[in-house]
Amino acid sequence: MDQATVGRVRRFNRAVTERVGALEETYLGRGRPLAETRLLWEIGLDGADVRDLRSRLGIDAGYASRMLRSLESQGLAAVEVSEADRRVRRVRLTDAGRTERGELDRLSDRLVISMLAPLGDRQRTRLLDAMDEVERLIRASSVTIGVEDPASDDAGFCIRSYYSELAERFENGFDADAMPVPVSDFAPPSGLMLVARLHDRPVGCGALRHHAGGKTDIKRMWVSSDVRGLGLGKRLLGELERQAALAGASVVRLETNRVLTEAIAMYRNSGYEEVQAFNEEPYGHHWFAKRL
Repeated sequence: MDQATVGRVRRFNRAVTERVGALEETYLGRGRPLAETRLLWEIGLDGADVRDLRSRLGIDAGYASRMLRSLESQGLAAVEVSEADRRVRRVRLTDAGRTERGELDRLSDRLVISMLAPLGDRQRTRLLDAMDEVERLIRASSVTIGVEDPASDDAGFCIRSYYSELAERFENGFDADAMPVPVSDFAPPSGLMLVARLHDRPVGCGALRHHAGGKTDIKRMWVSSDVRGLGLGKRLLGELERQAALAGASVVRLETNRVLTEAIAMYRNSGYEEVQAFNEEPYGHHWFAKRL
């Protein structure tokens, strides 16, 4: 990454943090810093699991505990053991916390109005459109992709979500027991599994299955519906291709169902060419290959 690009991002960050008041000692004049204010807002009116809050905000356990203790000392929140699972801690807002959250909403709305009011209609539209795009791209940049044990809980969640979506979309339903490739084949040395995460939450997956002769099949490509449009499918595909090449593959292959039109378009746009069927996949209608 060149220094000029890095400098542009840093300049943008400085402009935003100054404009929203993140540099002030107490955010929105309420006597606490921005981080505590954000945590108070994220707890929400229904409360939240502490573990989920940490994941959502990307903060470690120690920092979260210190902020929660501060909110408790202010009489705004209470941390309790979950009745459903005593291993889980939940935090809820007190009556004072709910009142404070309402005041923060009012002040936050006023801050937003102060940002938009000086602008003309066209400028306001441009700013809002730009904000939407920045939010989308920041979400995309927050997704991580890593090699995963196919027997892990997160990998299992992704595979089950993949099967569930196929059952909804395929014309005649879907039977996971009919899949000819067991998940265990996606463990080294016979294969590899990737899982994509957003704030530690699994949101996508893909797998490889190696064959003799430099051929590797791409399997179980899935992206959660709530992160589609972020380019994650193409990122997963590219990383699977990279991992296949590292394993010595010269050709990657895949098959797909005719109803998955967006996947078919992505494969074609990524350089895959349609070939004759190379397996007996029961739900396959199109077979593709790409030379690495």
